[in-house]
Amino acid sequence: MAIEIERKFLVSNTAFLDGLTGTEFQQGYLSHGTATVRVRIAGNEAFLTIKGKTQGISRSEYEYAIPKADAHNMLATLCDEAAIEKTRYLIDFAGKCWEVDVFHGANQGLIVAEVELDTEDEALTLPVWVAQEVSTEARYFNSQLAKTPYSQWPEATSEAP
Repeated sequence: MAIEIERKFLVSNTAFLDGLTGTEFQQGYLSHGTATVRVRIAGNEAFLTIKGKTQGISRSEYEYAIPKADAHNMLATLCDEAAIEKTRYLIDFAGKCWEVDVFHGANQGLIVAEVELDTEDEALTLPVWVAQEVSTEARYFNSQLAKTPYSQWPEATSEAP
């Protein structure tokens, strides 16, 4: 079984992204039940991902490459909510690859950094550009952002993360 162990943080400053090239993502959700089923287009690639329920900062995850045309069709016809749109930047820091997502569309203004760990108790050196940890706050899960976008949160209109 594939296990994803991930910590997630809000990003406090994006100056470190200046001059970097990111990858455009579109993703939508086919199911939000016992398992979450996601279809994603990342640049020129496409994937179908199945994720189990989160327990702490871990969950089972299975990901499969699919034809990009199939992914476009699934996004257009099978997803109940609007697709999540974001640009992802990969940042190497202290021996870890951080994924920094700058959201667009209905989630504009939200910037989140994620890092995958080998174990839940692995020591982690945090970059200066991360702020509050939101690893266990479900509203920051992409599947939840598809249902209730950041622009609909009361605090999104009054302050930036």
